Amino acid sequence: MSSTPEDHLDKESATVTTVLGTPEPKSTVQSRAASPPQVPQEAEYPDGGLKAWLAVFGAVLALFCCGQLTAFGAFETWYAQNQLRDLPASSISWIGSLQLWVLYFSGGFLGRIFDAFGPHVILIPGSILLVFATMVTSICTQYYQFLLAQGLLTGLSYGMLFYPTFASISTHFQKYRATAVGIAIAGSGVGGVVFPIMFRHLFTQIGFGWSVRIAGFMCLVLCAISCATITSRIPPGRKNTKIIPDAKVFRDTPFVLLVSGCLMINFGLFIPFVYLANYSISRGVSSGTSFYVISAMNAGSIFGRIAPPFLADTVGRFNIVIPSTLLMGVLALAFWTFAKSLVAIVLFAVTYGCFSGAFLAMQIPCIAQISNIEEVGTRIGILYSVASFGVLAGSPAAGAVLKADKGSYTGMIILCGVINILGSFLLLCSKRSVNRNLFARV
Repeated sequence: MSSTPEDHLDKESATVTTVLGTPEPKSTVQSRAASPPQVPQEAEYPDGGLKAWLAVFGAVLALFCCGQLTAFGAFETWYAQNQLRDLPASSISWIGSLQLWVLYFSGGFLGRIFDAFGPHVILIPGSILLVFATMVTSICTQYYQFLLAQGLLTGLSYGMLFYPTFASISTHFQKYRATAVGIAIAGSGVGGVVFPIMFRHLFTQIGFGWSVRIAGFMCLVLCAISCATITSRIPPGRKNTKIIPDAKVFRDTPFVLLVSGCLMINFGLFIPFVYLANYSISRGVSSGTSFYVISAMNAGSIFGRIAPPFLADTVGRFNIVIPSTLLMGVLALAFWTFAKSLVAIVLFAVTYGCFSGAFLAMQIPCIAQISNIEEVGTRIGILYSVASFGVLAGSPAAGAVLKADKGSYTGMIILCGVINILGSFLLLCSKRSVNRNLFARV
């Protein structure tokens, strides 16, 4: 008897979850928790080799450039004291929020382009745009100029580097996919450490303009290397990609719950990255030292982007991301609320950075785990496009709460903590829709 399209799809599934305990009859959804079936030679993963690790290396360099995203707190502190000193914090934060929103939202169409044409048709124009937007930012003086150059153009260029790098890695790795993605995304963590410290010294020594231009020249060199080393294992033209995503994607319960959870978490995730520097200044820390608080948070995220994903390949991707996001919320409520001294603030920054780094590193492996490999680029794009609205609203909402509380950070901290905890609950629901066994390796 010939197989149906649905049967064929199940056989081609690239999911890699294994259930602990006595085997039970599996539904279509639960079959994602089984060992991967035999697939054609084209769909086999090398899980290593020169091309695979060169792709990871190139991704590290490209994402190092994207580390300026999580270093925006350093820009916000500088703008608040210099070019945009007449504007409230909530207005300045729109620059960083727009940047993140464009990065996230652009995934909807960039993922489709990757699935159809491969990485280089996105990477090369994205690299050129990043250098151009950075140079334009260096000569901005007005608020609308920063919104257009640093918010819109730079955000789009980050998206054009971000999506093809991760989607390319996913085509090379299956068993060690979380580890490979974690190593790659650690590049943005390193950038998040380096750029605030670099800007801290250069802003005062050579001025804002040349400081940003130096960052632009760095991105030019690193992105050129990335374009030469990042490849996709599935060649362009061999993918049966539709322009419009199949509606069945939006009827996939685990995927919908995963997207919903990531939407909420991304709403609260970046609040400390944007406001912790200003919070430390309100607690008596000098503005110069506050730059290092952002670097400390990004340093913590480096560990979080490497170690938990490495562990996730053994114990399960969802089993890592769920407690990580729960602890992000708990840390905000139980630690940040009472962090008054520089030591306490830095300690919170490092620990929060660690668990937020784990979440950032695990989003894509979780998507890939519940998706067919030829849909990975599309599904990554859908998730980030939806989550973009959480990113866009999160920091300005926190700034509005800060203003309503007349400068008190308590309400903003509670918002950050509660929204992260609610998001972790939705991720748990996504896992249980794959396998209801709470202790399953998913």
